[in-house]
Amino acid sequence: MPHDHDHAPAAAPPAPPPGSPLRDPAYRRLFLAQVTSLVGTGLTTVALALLAHDMAGGDAGAVLGSVLALKMVAYVVVAPAVGGIAHLLPRKSLLVALDLIRAAIVACLPLVSELWQVYALIVVLNVAAAGFTPTFQATIPDLLPDEARYTRALSLSRLAYDLEALASPALAAAALAVMTYDGLFLADAATFVVSALLVAATAIPAARPAERTRGVLANLGFGLRGYLKTPRLRGLLALNLAAAAGGAMVIVNTVVYTRDRLGLDDTATAWAMAAAGGGSMVAAILLPRVLSAARDRAVMLGAAALLLTALVIGAVRLPAFPGLIVLWIFVGLAGSAIQTPGGRLLRQSCRPGDRPAFFAAQFALSHACWLVAYPTAGLVGAWAGLDAAFWAAAGLVLIGLCAAAGLWPATDAEVLTHRHAAVDHEHLHVHGDHHDHAHEGWEGPEPHRHPHRHRPVTHAHAFTIDLHHPDWPNRG
Repeated sequence: MPHDHDHAPAAAPPAPPPGSPLRDPAYRRLFLAQVTSLVGTGLTTVALALLAHDMAGGDAGAVLGSVLALKMVAYVVVAPAVGGIAHLLPRKSLLVALDLIRAAIVACLPLVSELWQVYALIVVLNVAAAGFTPTFQATIPDLLPDEARYTRALSLSRLAYDLEALASPALAAAALAVMTYDGLFLADAATFVVSALLVAATAIPAARPAERTRGVLANLGFGLRGYLKTPRLRGLLALNLAAAAGGAMVIVNTVVYTRDRLGLDDTATAWAMAAAGGGSMVAAILLPRVLSAARDRAVMLGAAALLLTALVIGAVRLPAFPGLIVLWIFVGLAGSAIQTPGGRLLRQSCRPGDRPAFFAAQFALSHACWLVAYPTAGLVGAWAGLDAAFWAAAGLVLIGLCAAAGLWPATDAEVLTHRHAAVDHEHLHVHGDHHDHAHEGWEGPEPHRHPHRHRPVTHAHAFTIDLHHPDWPNRG
């Protein structure tokens, strides 16, 4: 029969002492797994370009553009679906299986003889990545419950991405001196196997059970709905668009700027790309200290304003090469300062059992922003020139900045007072938080589900969208 109980705020677990996250053996193994697979992915990027050139010749650019579009579509479509059901799966087994699937797919790329085979394998590869990456990201907060250590972990992750972007082309060039590009594919397959072994050897805590229903269809859209109903995350989405606009400008138009406008060689292109990566690394190093003294909102909006300023300067006066280097440093720094704190906002905005769904929503929606930014930077630049491309990118940043300032309240309180009406329902729950009622012996061990009643109550606690809180208070 239904039981009656009140809501009460959950007791916060004691935080571990601050320090480097690399002191934690489990996190250290997972970070090494991330770095290893990132290096392999960078090698595959080079090898895939060479494979496309061999198979398509002058149409290699169109092939790579199609591959990039397929990658983004897979991320946008698949990640929320996987995030919606990830809490029902053993996450260590899921991560290991997805790593091994990626290893098998990459190992097959040297065997392809038709372009359709390349497209098919790339789709499967990125479907696996769309399941792996947000699940991996959602695991880290469980390993590092202390906010300061988690912030350092986010910065380390950003540094890993930036170092990969700088180091992988050099490693690929060195490897190609002694092997064909088929060897790069096999090397990447080996990195995924190493990543799988490191994950398998890591003591990953069991995922916290989610209270929401187990029905697959009911779960598929939960992360997206919860994300879009949370004001600070709507602001994060708008800022994702700003960061994507700046990043796309660097990735798509640096070679056009250095080669066609300035008449420089490939070395200049590499240095300009490295400048953006260097700016991003500087931000990642400084952010833990900055975020300990300033609120995330102020830091991220300030970074977006800096990004807008840099792009407007580029649009007003297309600079010579030294000026481009300076601009790209600030674009990289601002983009990293926008993106790196995102994990903190996600952690703050959902229950532990719902993290896979929210991280998957962030993964999908942020890549949707790139799906807008890439063609904007490329097509406007091709049709109207680099100055127009700068203005278009600046326009996207301005849209993101203004939307974030409006959607993300300046007084973003974590604890909110709100009222619950009386409700009878059934869901998976444990006791000791707001579920405290007598049992008759048939309900089974916790976590368990049985009919129970919530009395009407007005109370305050750290608010997140979940089964008991389907809408934001006074979100109007």
